[in-house]
Amino acid sequence: MSSKLELLTPQNSQVIFIDQQPQMAFGVQSIDRQVLKNNVVGLAKSAKAFGVPTTITTVETLGFSGHTYPELLAVFPENKLLERSSMNSWDDRNVRDALAEHAAQGRKKVVVSGLWTEVCNLTFALSCLQDTDYEIYMVGDASGGTSVEAHAYAMERMAQVGVVPVTWQQVLLEWQRDWARKETYDATLAIVKEHSGAYGIGVDYAYTMVHKGPERAAHGETIGPNPAV
Repeated sequence: MSSKLELLTPQNSQVIFIDQQPQMAFGVQSIDRQVLKNNVVGLAKSAKAFGVPTTITTVETLGFSGHTYPELLAVFPENKLLERSSMNSWDDRNVRDALAEHAAQGRKKVVVSGLWTEVCNLTFALSCLQDTDYEIYMVGDASGGTSVEAHAYAMERMAQVGVVPVTWQQVLLEWQRDWARKETYDATLAIVKEHSGAYGIGVDYAYTMVHKGPERAAHGETIGPNPAV
């Protein structure tokens, strides 16, 4: 039985963010850049909420790419940034060692978000699969390429060798899996409301209109579901 039939869980997963830096984002044309950042931060908050170990690697920070998004760093202020020169993160021993440490704990499902899909993501994925028995789950909407075609063909090329394409919200809900899992219920809904667009708006609506939860007023005070006008 293929291990890819196993769902992602907080216990069998780890996450790596590759080169989520402004100069890399400037070149992205496959997805709206603000949507991209929203999805990256949503994935980061998901990993944080579920205690999933996370690696952040950067390339040529001072020489070319700029500093990692502050919104991403704010989620993981304690994480060491693994700086490298190679476009392929797998070439860097520090990156390999960080992933191996988590894989040794049974976390062989590596969830990847990076820039650019056709370069840094693809070379990392192919090299990692060639050298290890890890599984790669490529978060398509938390990654970006220099054109729609570059992103799509890279995702297709990776899928041909066993990389699993996913979305960030798919990963979050796969980790949550059961709404009876109350220890992460509130955190999951908070992430959804902030980062999941229409789904988040729907959750807000259900909370206030269906379940009669308190509405958040303009100045932060709590008011009832049917305020006087």
